[in-house]
Amino acid sequence: MLIRPTTMLAISSGVVLGLGLYTFQYAQGFSYFSTDPRACANCHIMREQYDSWRKSTHHAAARCVDCHLPHSLVPKYIAKGVNGWNHSRAFTMQDFHEPIQITPLNSAILERNCRSCHEALVSELVGSHAGGTEAIRCVGCHRSTGHGP
Repeated sequence: MLIRPTTMLAISSGVVLGLGLYTFQYAQGFSYFSTDPRACANCHIMREQYDSWRKSTHHAAARCVDCHLPHSLVPKYIAKGVNGWNHSRAFTMQDFHEPIQITPLNSAILERNCRSCHEALVSELVGSHAGGTEAIRCVGCHRSTGHGP
């Protein structure tokens, strides 16, 4: 008995879709659409960051998304999509760096958000620096802020 190409395509598509949906469910994919910091700790690699954030002073003022994602709607969901793809690929292929490291793109988002929330405190310092606004980076001095020991 010969299987028709359309039947084979339907079976293949069903298998790929089924595996994708199962993986999304298993990885608690819908939790990543929330702002709940526990979603960031779904991955074992983020447990230390989540625990340290809970003990930090930022716990009362900011969630993960407040620091690590753009604040406007479209850029936020673009960043969530890029990060979700990168994280799922890295965990599926088991080629993630441990300890986790921030990417240059996410570092720039973090820097913008630090300056946005603390603008009243840093505007004069950053504005008067001879090297311009990019010469001074918040994490240069405050590396453990939000995720301290």
